[in-house]
Amino acid sequence: MKNVEQRAEFDDYELEDNYDFSDGIRGRFYKPKKIRTTLQLDNDILLFLKKQASEKHIKYQVLVNSLLRDYMSEVIK
Repeated sequence: MKNVEQRAEFDDYELEDNYDFSDGIRGRFYKPKKIRTTLQLDNDILLFLKKQASEKHIKYQVLVNSLLRDYMSEVIK
């Protein structure tokens, strides 16, 4: 939209009463916000997580997030 005339075409736009989202994909445009933080772990725990992550070919931070999300979903039940 380069100029005022082109934008004016959309000024009277009205939303419909109902929309069909049956073919929608949940979370399609969701991007989680990453926050830097310090997490102090015992050495044996860190070595275990790094080994498990290495075997799964993922970063250990991803594994920690996954484990915590699983735990959170169990606690919420």
